[in-house]
This record gives sequence, C-alpha cells and structure tokens, in this order.
Amino acid sequence: MISRRDFLQVSMAASAMIGASGFGNWSKLAAQQALTQDDLLQFDTFGNVSLIHITDIHAQIKPIYFREPEINLGVGKNRGAVPHVTGAEFRRLYGIEDGSPSHYALSYDDFSALAQTYGRVGGLDRVATVINAIRADRPDAILLDGGDTWHGSYTCYHTQGQDMVNVMNALKPDAMTFHWEFTLGSERVREIVEELPFPAMGQNIFDAEWDEPAEEFPDYTFFERGGAKIAVIGQAFPYMPIANPGWMFPEYSFGIRDGRMQEMVDEVRAQGADLVVVLSHNGFDVDKKMAGRVKGIDVILSGHTHDALPEPVLVGETILIASGSNGKFVSRVDLDVRDGRMMGFRHKLIPIFSDVIEPDKEVSAVIEAERAPYKAELEEVIGTTDDLLYRRGNFNGTWDDLICDALISEREADIAMSPGVRWGPSLLPGDPITREDIWNVCSMTYGKAYRSEMTGEFIHVILEDVGDNLFNPDPYYQQGGDMVRVGGLGYRIDVTKPQGERITDMTLLKTGEAIDPAKSYVVAGWASVNEGTEGPQIWDVIENHIRKQGTVKLDPNNSVEVIGG
Repeated sequence: MISRRDFLQVSMAASAMIGASGFGNWSKLAAQQALTQDDLLQFDTFGNVSLIHITDIHAQIKPIYFREPEINLGVGKNRGAVPHVTGAEFRRLYGIEDGSPSHYALSYDDFSALAQTYGRVGGLDRVATVINAIRADRPDAILLDGGDTWHGSYTCYHTQGQDMVNVMNALKPDAMTFHWEFTLGSERVREIVEELPFPAMGQNIFDAEWDEPAEEFPDYTFFERGGAKIAVIGQAFPYMPIANPGWMFPEYSFGIRDGRMQEMVDEVRAQGADLVVVLSHNGFDVDKKMAGRVKGIDVILSGHTHDALPEPVLVGETILIASGSNGKFVSRVDLDVRDGRMMGFRHKLIPIFSDVIEPDKEVSAVIEAERAPYKAELEEVIGTTDDLLYRRGNFNGTWDDLICDALISEREADIAMSPGVRWGPSLLPGDPITREDIWNVCSMTYGKAYRSEMTGEFIHVILEDVGDNLFNPDPYYQQGGDMVRVGGLGYRIDVTKPQGERITDMTLLKTGEAIDPAKSYVVAGWASVNEGTEGPQIWDVIENHIRKQGTVKLDPNNSVEVIGG
C-alpha cells in the first residue's frame, strides 16, 4: 500500500490543479490566451484501472458560472482541515497562483473579474468530451455518478427527471447512487430505475416496514477491468427523511449503517474483489469518519457537500476523492491494482472550462432536444442584476438574500427563511436574470412558499436545530446543508457552543428591537418538509419580485455575526 510520502508525491505530480505540477504551466498559457483542451486533459496513464467520478450535477446540463464558498467552517477535529479552507488560504495550501485558472475554479476571491477572463464552466456535452477522452486512453474506465443528478432545473422539474436521465444515459455511466432523486417520489424513482441500463445502488436503502435491504437498489456491483475484479458499493444520502420530506418516500429508510457497510466490504472481498470502491453521497466529513471506522475500503468517491479538492485525502489506507458539483469538474483516478491490493494511484481533478473544451456533438443534440419544448420559457428575461448572485457559503449568499427579500415583500412578512441548500449557479453583475436562472436556484418538488406566525422562542429553536445539523462536532450528526438563510432577522452564532447555546442576540432588523421569545412574528419561507404546505410556488414569488424591481440591487448582508469560526 502507498505511504503518506508516496501519496503526496503521486498527488502533487499528477494533479492538474497544483501550482507545483503541470497546472502551473498551463495557467501561464491561459494568461496568453493559449489554454487548450489538450492541456486540460493531459494525463500520464498509470496502473491498470481507471475510475471517472462526477457528482452533484443538480440538472445543470448547460455551461454556467459557479462561485465556490467564501465561508466553509469545520468544527471539532475537522476545524481548519480541508475542505474547510477557502480563498487565499486554500490557494496557499495547494500552491495555487493568484489569477490563475485554478484560482478561478477553486476559490471565490475576485470571482466576477476572473469569470470575465475564463468564462463559464460545466455543460454535460463538455463533460462528455472529457469522459470520451479518458475512455479513448483507458477504454474500460468505470464512470460513476455520485447522485443529486435528477434535480435542480426547470426542465428537470417539468419532465420529472427524464431530461437528466436521457442526457446521462448518453454519457453511459456504469453505476450511480442517490439523494435528491428521491424527492421525485418513490414511485417515480422506481419507474426510472427499472429502465436504467446500469445499476442504481445503495447498501443503506432499506424497506422501512421490514427493516431489510430494499431489493430494487443493489448493494454493490462488480466490474472486471484491467485484469482486476473491482467492487463498487453504493452509499445513498443517509439523512433523507430528515433533510427532505419523508412522506415522499415512506417505504424507505436510510442511515449511515457502518456495520452493514463493513459486512458489504467483507462480502465483496470474500468474493474476490481486488479493489473496493464506495460511491458515496454521505458528505466529505462523514466519509472521513466512515473511512476510519470501516476497514478494507480502497477508494471513497465523495459527494453531497460539493467540495472540490485537487488532491485526495488519505485516511489510513483509504483515499477520499471530492469532485465538486454542477458539472464543474470531472475526477480521473488511475490505480495500480495487483495481487488483490491497491499498490498506488494517480489523480486529476479536471476543470470543465466551457470555452476551451469542445462539446460532444451527440450529447449536445440530446441536450438541445430536451430543452427545445421549453426554450421560450427558459430564455424569457425577468430582470437584470447589478450584483454578483451566488449561493455557496455557510451563512448567506446573495441569491438567498434576494429570495428572502422576495418572501418578505411578496408575502408581507416580518422575517424570511430560505433553506441552506448548496446547489445553484451564479450570475455576474450586469447579467440578465432569466426564468431558467430563477429555477436553477429554487426548483424542487416541494417549493411552496408558506406564511405563518412563529413565536420568537420557536424561531430560536429552528436556528439552533439547523445550526446543530451544520456544526455538531460529530460528523454523523451533521444532517443538513448550510445554515438556514434569514431575512429581516439578525443574530450571533458561536459555532463552538453546544446545541441550545449557539444562537444569541436575535434582532428584528426593521425595528432594531430584540426578538421577544413570547411574541409572534409573521414568517415566510419555502421548502417545508411538512406534507400539505400551502402557498404560492417559490419561483413565482421570486419572479414577481424581480419584475417589480427591474434591476436587482442588494444591500450588504451583515446580519449574522459568527464567533469561533
């Protein structure tokens, strides 16, 4: 097995995104407007097995802008560890040159200016080109989709995920796992899965009534590649009924199920597996903990938390790969598998610069066919933005500031709440805001915008509960996304405190008065997990608000004071 020293040497030599590696050369080429597709795809083929990993696409089939998070705090043992390092600190850690393509792809600083230089990212026809190039070099490479695929856009919503199924089938994946897919409803998920030409897996998906593995979702699948027997075990998002509406998939239960994962690893090893890969939607910190508890996993392909890391992270003898989101990156992992063991690896995180990579014509045609019936609706311009609109970050993003403003205005509320979801592309200052752009940040099957009265005490309970999902020092209790976004409300949060003590100094911004625990306030929000929620759809609320504004201009949001970050 590789040593820590070997791991660093191999990663530093092979990663395309490290200043000390080949990436430094092509960053200079880019500055001279000479970056090419060949530069992006260059790779020294290694070993006998290749894995290709994509994850958290969220139905983004066209090129987009996507700003990485400014704040991504770690707590407990993960404080200050990747992926909880951002901006200039991240660039120093990996030796990334300021102003380089990797600066633009992997950190948030100067995003608008760098976006003007390097352009959009992603697009599944460009992803297809990268996948095809890897397959041309290694024909039996294994393509694995980490989930959050059939969710997140106007066309995905209106086709119940079929547009994404058709486009992804054109990429020819070998296996996938799940998260937001289940918000299509369990009947629709089963309908799609029955027709897929590849396995959709989850060793932790159980029949809720009988507490037995759900037979329609295999635990694992085997591949014979490069003279090696490779087992890929699926790990679906473990907290589905907590983070999403359980009433949409009542037949199923999930959970991490470490004990069963160990059984699966032992089982595939007993069947002759030379390499054990876990295709996971746990989230990176959860995967780190699982890697330390379950023995015998060689590779974890991590999803859910949208982290993009230019080097694998080593936990014991397990390597963790994080491949970003929204179609912005593709990971290639080459492995030397001999005598039933992984002897070494090379890894490359490939950024999908849309203006550099030639789109695959066949996949482009599939994409355009899926979008054609909705073209007029997608392209209708609703307004313009004067500000950079983005979502990522633990506490707020300007897209969610806009959503909260819309909720307060359109629903006549004192306070607004917007879920801390991580998906959603960015828009640059001066960009038109189309209907497609709005749906890209709010499309879901339970998007009604509620309006209700809540006491100050209950609002505090909500913030504490979501805060614990994010900042519990045990990753296995981190069950949500980022912090719920709020409008009309300010507060202080100490991330080092235990649940019940993190949130203080809650203030109603329009009056400057402290929130009274006994007083009721009108609160508007969306994405309630409760069945039967009433109200207009959130995309209509946002569209109405933007039409009235014409040009969106947001005030700086300094309403959350963070302690201990």
